[in-house]
Amino acid sequence: MHDRNVTRPRVVVLGAGFAGLELCTSLAEELGDRLVVTLIDQAEAFVFGFSKLDVMFGRETAAAVRLPYSDFSKRGVTFKRETVVAIDPVTRRVTTNAGIHEADVLVIALGADYDASSTPGLALGENEFYTVAGASRLRDELATFSRGHAVVGVCGAPYKCPPAPSECALMLHDHLVKRGVRNDCRITLVNPLPSPVPPSPDTSRALIAAFAERGIDYLPSRRVATVNSERKAVLLDDGRELPCDLFLGVPRHCSPRVVVAAGLTDDKGWVTVDPPTLRTPHAGVYAIGDLANTGAPKAGVFAEGTARTVAANLVAMSRDREPTARYPGAGSCYIEFGGNRVARVDVDFFSGPKPTGTFQEPTLALVADKKNFGSSRRARWFGSS
Repeated sequence: MHDRNVTRPRVVVLGAGFAGLELCTSLAEELGDRLVVTLIDQAEAFVFGFSKLDVMFGRETAAAVRLPYSDFSKRGVTFKRETVVAIDPVTRRVTTNAGIHEADVLVIALGADYDASSTPGLALGENEFYTVAGASRLRDELATFSRGHAVVGVCGAPYKCPPAPSECALMLHDHLVKRGVRNDCRITLVNPLPSPVPPSPDTSRALIAAFAERGIDYLPSRRVATVNSERKAVLLDDGRELPCDLFLGVPRHCSPRVVVAAGLTDDKGWVTVDPPTLRTPHAGVYAIGDLANTGAPKAGVFAEGTARTVAANLVAMSRDREPTARYPGAGSCYIEFGGNRVARVDVDFFSGPKPTGTFQEPTLALVADKKNFGSSRRARWFGSS
């Protein structure tokens, strides 16, 4: 690894999301006690991103989707619930609210934060569904929403899980139909992307057809710039105003402030890396997951791929082998189409001259596949099913 003079190299991993959990699990499997791995996160529990839609639409309770980090137990890995307050990428020193951690290898996997302040009227935990608190609050709002205009609005791109706003609109339709109030409600989806899933025209066409079939208005290449709850309206970035009785928002995403303060971000606001290896310009420092500017989407399966790449290379170096693993930039995303059906799109960003996506039509069978995606990772990371 980085320092051959250290008997047991110290690997410090910041962030226990998809990337951090998979990295630590992979290192534990391959090297175990040959490393001293410290995993740091300020939260008490992990939550799958797709579980927030389950919470919002009453499929699961907020308590049921929490996976406590106290259940994460891997050989050679110590979890610390601390808040990172400073990162020195040159010395690989991390300062938290509880002390200082020195690393031979530092892996930054703090994910993407939410910048609600850039969208006036958007409030985390209230009118967005990308936090558990926000999904829970909107669940209560949806229970009484029976008439008016609901806007599913994205406030900026890129954002985590590109299909999620489309899923939200389709699941909202089903929710209102089930309650018998759909005819009294209008649904509009506002998204800054040119199509629902740009790498896959087939997936985008299927989603647009599903919107049309259900009477959902779809406004591409637009973002929500302001939410005015008093006037019950949202203002789009092109100056257009929409009536809005219920707003279900996707906040603008950004790198965590501590990462920006460390001078690790580029002019787009994300951490500069060599995409195939996830190395930053600083020796012994890697960035994986949503905050790494790889050119691939911000989604759990892609974060997992970055973690596996770095893990494979760290294992190789620990065994005095050439680190040859390269991040493939490929993965599969499940998409809720409503009607208890799930579709899948397999996306490849790096193999060809441009990104490609292969679409699998929504079926009941893919519902089971999606459940297995979640349960297999729960079992792998937390030893539960």
